[in-house]
Amino acid sequence: MTGGLTGEPRIWALHLAVLALIAAALAGLPLYHSNVLARVLVLAVFAMGYNLAFGYTGLLSLGHALFFAAGMYGAGLGAKVLGLPAGAALLAGALAGAALAGLVGLLALRTAGVSFMIVTLMFAQAGYLTLLYFGAVTGGDEGFIIPDTSRVLMGARLSEDGPRAVAAFVLFATALLACLALIRSRFGRVMVAMRENEERSRMLGYDPFRVKLGALTLSGLYAGAAGAAYGVLFGYVGANFATIQYSILPMLYVLLGGAGVVLGPFLGALIMFYLIDIASAYTTAHLMVVGVALVVLVLFAPRGILGTLRDRVVRGLP
Repeated sequence: MTGGLTGEPRIWALHLAVLALIAAALAGLPLYHSNVLARVLVLAVFAMGYNLAFGYTGLLSLGHALFFAAGMYGAGLGAKVLGLPAGAALLAGALAGAALAGLVGLLALRTAGVSFMIVTLMFAQAGYLTLLYFGAVTGGDEGFIIPDTSRVLMGARLSEDGPRAVAAFVLFATALLACLALIRSRFGRVMVAMRENEERSRMLGYDPFRVKLGALTLSGLYAGAAGAAYGVLFGYVGANFATIQYSILPMLYVLLGGAGVVLGPFLGALIMFYLIDIASAYTTAHLMVVGVALVVLVLFAPRGILGTLRDRVVRGLP
């Protein structure tokens, strides 16, 4: 064995080094960019959940806004109606996302391919319309503000910039390392095998429905945790987070950063967030940037930045 790290230690060291760089950036960046990075970290957790379903299991969904909104409302209504503290509200939101993803999966996974994508889109649209219908409770598109009393975690006020950035980083770091552990586990390898060749996996004795349901439920757990954190950290809950835009954004982050790459969602979220932020300064049609980016990625770079880089390293290309 040659000098230096190889195999598993090298992979873990790489991800820990990235976390260290992000922590240093949060501490050293100006306030505006530190707040932007905190928001990106939460959205990256959302995209990690999408990556578990699409990037690793091959489930092309257009309904993840439903799970994100479930987490947001699970935390927000828990705080507003039940007076839950921040920790309990975050847990309630994460579990709400996982539970709803499991229920949707029980029905949607009876389909496959384009049919699965359409069914998940229909579920998400139904969820959005339900939020509007019960606007007296949910606040509809106008939403509602989470009470400051439910935005205190371990004595730290999450309405303040410093504690909010730390909480966003802790959530992201936990989600990233848990995702890496999952992908390196036996179940993670089965997920990838299911994506590559479902029939062969079935012949080897695996149950595709059960594996996909487990992957989608975990995906919903991540999306719900991200939605809950977004609501608690930034203090706002609204039905607009259940629109189709918030199903397309995590797909875009994953495609840009690299599907099936653990760090891909973070890189994609970081680049796209700043791209939209810059475009918003010049035009109100900033969503056009999202559409153009999605078309370009699908046509010319389906493996994403890190996916393409990984392929080049594996194949020894320049």
